[in-house]
Amino acid sequence: MTEMDDITDWRALREFAGVDLTRSFVLSWEIVAGTLVIDTDLCLTPAHPFYEKPRPAQRDCISAAVIEFPLFAALRSDRLADAVDPASALHQIGHGAIKGLRCLADGEYELSGDFGVVLIDAERPLLRIKTS
Repeated sequence: MTEMDDITDWRALREFAGVDLTRSFVLSWEIVAGTLVIDTDLCLTPAHPFYEKPRPAQRDCISAAVIEFPLFAALRSDRLADAVDPASALHQIGHGAIKGLRCLADGEYELSGDFGVVLIDAERPLLRIKTS
């Protein structure tokens, strides 16, 4: 078994069934009570239970959502120097299109996109769709 065998792409995580992260966007980052909370505009596919047919002017079903990483322990970014306070670093990371999310090992995740590559040490992510 090679090191690459342990990497799991977001498509294999049940929390992201019916979601297309590559058509989704990070809007903001924050830490709330030990949980990393990533505010997103999430692209839902017809397989998702909250999917709605897009309006004529839209291509995709986009829903407000948050990706939560409970028991958040650490964050590293290719755009930040090491040893940066995670709370202040979140404002420097920025936002933009998501390219991918991978589980590198138990409790170790990599989120990449227009904001660079962010390594997150936390429990398995939770996906919550915001409802009005």
